[in-house]
Amino acid sequence: MQVNFFRPFVFFILVVTFMISCGGTEEAAVEEDAPAGPRSQPGTEMGIYTPEQHELYSGHFRISGGRIHQVGRLSDPPGWDHIDNEAENVYPVEGVVDLDVDEIQNTGTFVARLKVPEGDLVIELDRFNEFSPCQDGGVAAYIFEHGDSGCGDSNWPKSFLYVAGWGYGHATLNGEDLYQDYQIHFMLTQGMRDRETLKVNYPLLNKRTPAGAVDPAAQQLDFFIRSPEVDDQNNPTRQVFDHFFAMEVTWK
Repeated sequence: MQVNFFRPFVFFILVVTFMISCGGTEEAAVEEDAPAGPRSQPGTEMGIYTPEQHELYSGHFRISGGRIHQVGRLSDPPGWDHIDNEAENVYPVEGVVDLDVDEIQNTGTFVARLKVPEGDLVIELDRFNEFSPCQDGGVAAYIFEHGDSGCGDSNWPKSFLYVAGWGYGHATLNGEDLYQDYQIHFMLTQGMRDRETLKVNYPLLNKRTPAGAVDPAAQQLDFFIRSPEVDDQNNPTRQVFDHFFAMEVTWK
């Protein structure tokens, strides 16, 4: 009697294929339901290798920023808005900002040399510090921050950050001490502000996707120095929050 092995084999293949496809669907559903985090954003349609997956990753970022703007002024009375997504009190200032950091070692330098109405302002980071786990020791690369990213506050829209740093530093004005041991943060982001109007379109009305309200065709370098003391009249609620952003970015 002749036995037909073909039909059982086909049946086996179909069962295995079905099981694999079910498992894949389950896995995709788990990924879709995963909470937002600095490197996990539900709803994305493509992935990106993390720096650590690249065998040639040096962790060394050397970047300069130009076409700098100041949000508000140093002498603004309490009640100011130094986030100013509407760009109602944004002023161009001369100067340059330079960062040279090692993301792996959490070391390096950040300094901004600016000419503001009061004179020569220098902001310099003295030491990196991790204030939350997503900051990865004080210098982090290729993460999502702000908005609904699960990392940082929601003052700005969610953006992909190429590199960012957090820590403590100081500032001088005309060579004299202005601030000591204040918090400093810098971040190289996708384009949050419109190139021409400098406005941030956030929150974005009738938003159609989970992506952030940013323009991936542009980049900007934001940085600020803020006091430990708070003042609820201000936005953000600090006694001092001097905020600048550079609309021209040079990788070196």
